[in-house]
Amino acid sequence: MRNHLTTAALTIGLVLAGATTAAAQPTDPVTITLSPEQVQHLCEKRLPKIEKRADRLLERINGGPEVRGSAEWLRARATREREAGRETTAQLLEERADRRAGRVDDLTKVKQWATDFRTDHCEAK
Repeated sequence: MRNHLTTAALTIGLVLAGATTAAAQPTDPVTITLSPEQVQHLCEKRLPKIEKRADRLLERINGGPEVRGSAEWLRARATREREAGRETTAQLLEERADRRAGRVDDLTKVKQWATDFRTDHCEAK
């Protein structure tokens, strides 16, 4: 009985080791080709939405303390919470404001990607 358990454990170990070795091997790069219709759809439908959403989010994040949801608005709320003696809530709001402000770089990259794609693929050459 003990011999069967040892054999089963060894077999499972070898199978798992083989699976991880196969999964660790690098794969060849994948090339994605878009049809002209797909590029047109991206240029006319998706890019304007992406750009509009990125602009709205950047405007909201960078807004002042009067703009609901902006980083400054969250910091102002944190200050009010701290003055009211709720330090834990204030700390959470500060962390949230920092995370939100940290998204500006990501959104800027998205806008740049959209601009580059539009320049390379959407404008008549």
